[in-house]
Amino acid sequence: MENALITIIFMAVVGAAIGGFTNYLAIKMLFRPHNPIYIKNWRLPFTPGLIPKRREELATQIGMTVKKYLLTPEVFQKKLFTNEIRTSVLQFAQTKVEQTIFTTDKTILDWLKLGGFQDLPTTIENQVDQVIETQFLKAKNTLSTKTIDELLPTNVHASINKKIPEVVTYVLHKGEEYFLSSKGEQTIKNMMDDFLGSKGSFGGMIQMFIGDSTSFVGKIQKELIKFLNAPGTKILFVNIISGEWDKFKQQPAMNYLKDVDFEPILTNIQSYAKKELAIKARLDQPITYYWPSGIDYATKDVLPKLVDMGFDQAQQKLEDVLNRLKLEEVVREQVDSFPLEKLEEIVIGIANKELKMITILGAVLGGVIGIVQGLIVYVLN
Repeated sequence: MENALITIIFMAVVGAAIGGFTNYLAIKMLFRPHNPIYIKNWRLPFTPGLIPKRREELATQIGMTVKKYLLTPEVFQKKLFTNEIRTSVLQFAQTKVEQTIFTTDKTILDWLKLGGFQDLPTTIENQVDQVIETQFLKAKNTLSTKTIDELLPTNVHASINKKIPEVVTYVLHKGEEYFLSSKGEQTIKNMMDDFLGSKGSFGGMIQMFIGDSTSFVGKIQKELIKFLNAPGTKILFVNIISGEWDKFKQQPAMNYLKDVDFEPILTNIQSYAKKELAIKARLDQPITYYWPSGIDYATKDVLPKLVDMGFDQAQQKLEDVLNRLKLEEVVREQVDSFPLEKLEEIVIGIANKELKMITILGAVLGGVIGIVQGLIVYVLN
């Protein structure tokens, strides 16, 4: 009986040692050895360990699992496109717009300098000078090559032709008023005296014959008034002015501007344009100076619409973006490149207690099996 008890205890101890060691060895063989072991050309079985040997397959499976069950479009939509996140994004954007764009600390010129436009006012002024000079030379060339008739619009021609009879009527009427006035009478008398005086002795003789020219002024005055009121006079003046106007229209405009120095005119136009534009002074103002209500419009109207539009577009394109990212490939590459030593350390560190319990359980089971074997041996003997 004593020998049987010793045998049972011995077999229990051996079974526990074998069970605990085999479980411990099995756990270690999950990771070790990290690399295959060769004896000449023969690879030692069970090398490398299970995880190093199946590392590529494991990485592929983890990648597919992550894509199909963990990082799915539904998960991203649930986590990223919530009302809280949308509100946070909107508030962040509103704050940044208020603090950066609609601030009095930075002028439009400062923003342009940040964008790399260091000498924009000077550049604009040079462009203004160039544009004005180009247009000025085109206008000058047009004046040199085209007649006044070609330069004036058709409606202007019609208007001028219509106004000529009116102008003639007005001039004749004013001429009648003038010659009927005392000033007109004096003018007629002076003209007669000058005319007779210019004829020498013959004029003096006529002047002695007619006596005082005042009496003769009235007759001349009546004849002048008759002449001005005669229908043929108006027609004559209209024809003369129309003829002269037709001759005038056929001449190049530059013929009447030969003595004009255009260079100072160009310089004055350029200076006036730059003075009125005042590019640097206008740009040296904050955005709020020109757009006081811009901050309310941007933060309360534009940004909410942009955020909503951005979230809607992101939701619509989410699945396509995830497919383009190829998350399974990313995960596979990361797992495949992850150091085995670090992976073993992480797994052992997380499941250390459980792995120890597995080892102990193996020892317990081995001990129980040893006891059962001892009892069987004892019974058989």
